[in-house]
Amino acid sequence: MAGTLYLIPNTLGETTALDHVIPEHVQALTSQLAHFVAENAKTARAFLKLVHAVHPLARPLQEIAIAELNVNTKADALADLLAPLRAGHDTGLLSEAGVPAVADPGADLVRLAHKEGIPVRPLVGPSSLLLAVMASGLNGQSFAFNGYLPTDPAARAKRLKELEQRSRTEKQTQLFIETPYRNAALLEALVTACNSNTLVCVATDISLPTETIRTQTAAQWKSALAGGHGPDFHKKPTVFLLLAA
Repeated sequence: MAGTLYLIPNTLGETTALDHVIPEHVQALTSQLAHFVAENAKTARAFLKLVHAVHPLARPLQEIAIAELNVNTKADALADLLAPLRAGHDTGLLSEAGVPAVADPGADLVRLAHKEGIPVRPLVGPSSLLLAVMASGLNGQSFAFNGYLPTDPAARAKRLKELEQRSRTEKQTQLFIETPYRNAALLEALVTACNSNTLVCVATDISLPTETIRTQTAAQWKSALAGGHGPDFHKKPTVFLLLAA
């Protein structure tokens, strides 16, 4: 019988208060697994050390198998990552931050697991996207996640205009994320490309002590930036949302 692929949520940043964001039963289950697939083995071991502080691991950390799955993983290597599951071993799929398989290369492995009839179980934990929608005050009945926007300024501005028009037509909140070193540039592009009354939410460091979530019009953001009162991004990935009037 095949093992179960558990989708294990990670914290959204460095924290010592693991129980604030990862449920106790998820920590307990994680501590019993001997096989993992993660984006980065080093950070996965750091997460397991946090778990170990509350729920001692079933075996020494150096004996736990951690295979890597990231943007450099070739498509023909995915099948090998399922080998422990085929042999009957439960395996955890661990994201770098938040939930696996959402804006995450783990989705390809999950799809292959379904194709092979391997059970897949998602576990409860923090999702920056849903937490941002909850806290934004924007439309939570209809929203769309658009991943990363183009890095080329002209292409990015064009895409923002398209998303704003879609939001206006469908009354739909549009979400996208950005890497730390491009956060400020994206906010500048937003306030330049969008109409002055379009609502823009910036959500960074969600669930961390430095959490900042603020929703205001593009015009208000533009004024704040001009006055040197923009958000402190703390070198973390950030969720951006917009809702056009």
